[in-house]
Amino acid sequence: MIALVAKRLAAAVVIVVALSVVMFILRRLSPVDPAHAMLGPTASPAAIAHEEHVLGLDRPLPAQLGSYLNGLLHGNLGMSYRTRRPVSTDLGAFVPATAELSLYGLAFALILAVILAVGSTLRWPGATVFRVLLMAGASAPAFLLAIAGILVFYAKLGWLPATGRTSYANPPAGPTGLLTVDGLLHGEPAVTLDALRHLVLPALAIAVAPAVSIGRVLRSSLLAGMRSDYVRTARAKGLSERTVVFRHVLRNCLSAALSMTGLQVGLMFSGVLVIEEIFAWPGVGEYMAQSIPAADFPAISGVTLLLGIGYVAVNTVVDVLQAVADPRVNA
Repeated sequence: MIALVAKRLAAAVVIVVALSVVMFILRRLSPVDPAHAMLGPTASPAAIAHEEHVLGLDRPLPAQLGSYLNGLLHGNLGMSYRTRRPVSTDLGAFVPATAELSLYGLAFALILAVILAVGSTLRWPGATVFRVLLMAGASAPAFLLAIAGILVFYAKLGWLPATGRTSYANPPAGPTGLLTVDGLLHGEPAVTLDALRHLVLPALAIAVAPAVSIGRVLRSSLLAGMRSDYVRTARAKGLSERTVVFRHVLRNCLSAALSMTGLQVGLMFSGVLVIEEIFAWPGVGEYMAQSIPAADFPAISGVTLLLGIGYVAVNTVVDVLQAVADPRVNA
């Protein structure tokens, strides 16, 4: 297990470094000149030359790359052309909202995937509906589900809010940045409940497609596992189908589903950026949407690196969980 973790961590570091190098190259190929972007179009040549020296743009490319990677190692993502603040400072204000939405979206996706897979395998009441969802759910884009959810649950029924993260003007600030957690830590459960109501629609919108993909893989594994010899032995002992699935089959079938979960995280991250715009969610999607028209490459690359590191981290955790669920996984 230790060897597996060490290998996965080493691979994660290599991938992150490679992504950082790619972002550096794209930054150099960008038509936007950093010195002009920082000082404005009316800056004098002398001021431009001084700013280029401050930014290290007059140094050889290998030295610039080394400085760039060293800065990333210390959390320096550059200075935003638009806000004139460090990108790391900007992201610190936007990341908690995106992290909360992503965590709940992933939790909803896993719960829905298990319900769809197990429900259709055990033929629960409504199993036909589960199978239809597994067949058709993946074709529904997240933005369409988001709009449909707003029309039905906000405009028609009035059950859930359509925009924003909270209805409170001054919600608790810190220590985690997650309103559902900070509300409880500050002894304000009403804030937590309000945050949950705001989370339901956007989290479900980004969860459906991954849930269907994970559920399909898990269902196929469950159906194959149900034909195994040890399952026939468990049935011969008089165990119910529910007990056979949850006690004996499910863990042995988790490996493929965990692999699909890791792959779906990337899809979720791309969905988050779109969903945040639809629901006016104050996360990195909004930050990215504001940065792209301004050609704010440091901000764009900072968000890209952040999402890339998150994707690599989740897949590293998934690899380790696969080994825990199935000891046969080769390190």
